[in-house]
Amino acid sequence: MYIKLITVCAFLFLASHAQAQYKVQGTIYDSSRNHPLEAVSVMTTGGRGTTTDANGHYQVDVGEKDSVWFSYLGKPTVKFPVLKMADVSQFDISLRVNIPVLREVKVLPRDYRQDSIQNRKDYAKVFDFERPNLGTMTSIGPTGAGIDLDELIRVFQFKKNKSMERFQQRLVREEQDKFVDHRFNKLLIRRLTGLTGDELNRFTLLYRPSYEFTLYTSDYDFQSYIKEAYKRFKGQKGF
Repeated sequence: MYIKLITVCAFLFLASHAQAQYKVQGTIYDSSRNHPLEAVSVMTTGGRGTTTDANGHYQVDVGEKDSVWFSYLGKPTVKFPVLKMADVSQFDISLRVNIPVLREVKVLPRDYRQDSIQNRKDYAKVFDFERPNLGTMTSIGPTGAGIDLDELIRVFQFKKNKSMERFQQRLVREEQDKFVDHRFNKLLIRRLTGLTGDELNRFTLLYRPSYEFTLYTSDYDFQSYIKEAYKRFKGQKGF
């Protein structure tokens, strides 16, 4: 009798704590329902949890009295009771998260001429700067020649004029350096000499031509210069 009582009590205890087990699964989307969300936290009141994979899919074991909720970027949803789910095998939801779809970005190689043209546009005021003189101060109108007061005022802006001239000179030097870099480039030098690495860097520094030479020399003569410079470079290195 005592053993039967223990058996009945154990059965009732297990029955009271036993629940039907389910497997809830589905896919989590953003608010547009076009983009699945990865790394969404999936939690249950029964203590189990998981996260969505790269396709936004999840799968978690629950009891019939459990509820499930989701959290993304620290924002939890309401709890969804398992017993109220129409289909536990496909419980898909969308979260109020907007995933921006960016246009395709094409990275193009730098083009010296385009960069130079753009630079001239960006700093047109500086490149076109001219220190005020009698010619710029004189204007001819319907009533004859006159003095441009704005230009007259500029004559006495010594500090501003000097600053603008220095800026203009710096921009011109930078433009000239970029032109030399454009023609005396490492790709061309490597092709003509076979130099690489530190040797190529050293050659580029030692035999960098002037802007005037680079500007007025033909492609044939320019490449001949590189080849002759390479012969001298080899002689110095004792090849």
